[in-house]
Amino acid sequence: MTQGTNLLDYDREALAAFFVERGEKRFRADQVIQWVHQNGVNEFEHMSNISKSLRAWLADHCEISLPEIIRDEVSSDGTRKWLLKLHDGNAIETVFIPEADRGTLCISSQAGCILDCTFCATAQQGFSRNLSTGEILAQVWLAHRLLDAFNQRNRVISNIVMMGMGEPLANFSNVVGAIHIITDKDVGLGFSSRRITVSTAGLVPKLSDLGRETTVNLAISLNATENKTRDMLMPINRKYPIENLLNACAKYPLMTRRKITFEYILLKGINDSEEDAKRLVRLLRPIKAKINLIPFNTHQESQFECPEESVILKFKDILSKNNYTAIIRHSKGQDISAACGQLKANMI
Repeated sequence: MTQGTNLLDYDREALAAFFVERGEKRFRADQVIQWVHQNGVNEFEHMSNISKSLRAWLADHCEISLPEIIRDEVSSDGTRKWLLKLHDGNAIETVFIPEADRGTLCISSQAGCILDCTFCATAQQGFSRNLSTGEILAQVWLAHRLLDAFNQRNRVISNIVMMGMGEPLANFSNVVGAIHIITDKDVGLGFSSRRITVSTAGLVPKLSDLGRETTVNLAISLNATENKTRDMLMPINRKYPIENLLNACAKYPLMTRRKITFEYILLKGINDSEEDAKRLVRLLRPIKAKINLIPFNTHQESQFECPEESVILKFKDILSKNNYTAIIRHSKGQDISAACGQLKANMI
């Protein structure tokens, strides 16, 4: 490690190897990670069970690096969105969504997005780079600090979803590294994997890797029932068409009693017909699936429109009558552009 190395970028094993390399005991890594993630401490001088000499060395050579908070906005419905500036000038957005029975933190995995989905504001920003493990974890750390949530028995943040800016599976190793710290019950944040969801547009080769290396929930951004429409909405479909994606989903190693969530953004006149709903029923038959129907959230970068409420309800009714769990997700935070598909880290 060199001066200024961000310790947030290192999981438990990597940090243990670092301490051993410089002649320290492995457990020093556990102590540091506990201070940072369980106690919200980001200054080495306050890590009281570590020797003064080691604290001084860490202060000279390492850091707990956090992004700068540029904006902190609160919606009329209580949703809170932070615009964060990274060390190189790139920016990302993180959203906290409070509900009666949960508090969901939506975090980003890339600055911009490597995909080009036509309905998504993030796609119009373009792609800058992947976030490091530390930059992913820093969003959770900052949210805990800003929500005064460290050391609370009842979690303010109960669920974490990787549904913010970027395609998580295109940044696989850093996302998985962050998940390992988030789920580490001994020294990390101690979240149950049932409380974490990774959403993907369909990077098929990485699906089996995710199922092998984690036990988090999987969400698939599907949004169409035939390839022509999905090709137009989500160019990744040209490489991994619907049949390939769903075949990989059918083979995905699900934990007991879990299902894959299929996210379906309803777009007026594009994918909202009764025939679309019936095709969706047939497509998902081989898969343990539940469906989130998301009425389109309008934004300046898109000409798409949201269907009428009667169309949305009819679509849901067809799914429900075919024994699917189908939930209409009316996104929160629309007045601060924090809803699904609206994230765009605008520094202006």
